[in-house]
Amino acid sequence: MTAFRFLSALAALAVLAQAPAAAAHDNDCTVPMADWQPREAVQALVEKQGLTVRRIKIDDGCYEVDALDTAGARVRMRLDPGSLVILRRGGDDDDHHRRRGDDDDEGGFFHHGD
Repeated sequence: MTAFRFLSALAALAVLAQAPAAAAHDNDCTVPMADWQPREAVQALVEKQGLTVRRIKIDDGCYEVDALDTAGARVRMRLDPGSLVILRRGGDDDDHHRRRGDDDDEGGFFHHGD
């Protein structure tokens, strides 16, 4: 392989290696803390949907909610802290970490690469 082809391949690999990191940042919320809705508003929104809140936490600048539906199934939501728009919603079967046997507190509710 010539030096030019080697360097071209190396440059392409470097660009591809950055893609997961860029995708992970797309999951971050960037709302200034002064513009956040209070946790009580998050809880009210979730309960209005017929869910029981188990935990509300903050990850990557977003609210993450762990809740139960009326059948007792786990529901997880990621919300924009300013608008409370639901950015992602899933259940146990969507949880990459739980399938691997990891604890929720170790990796958050959602795997950023999903």
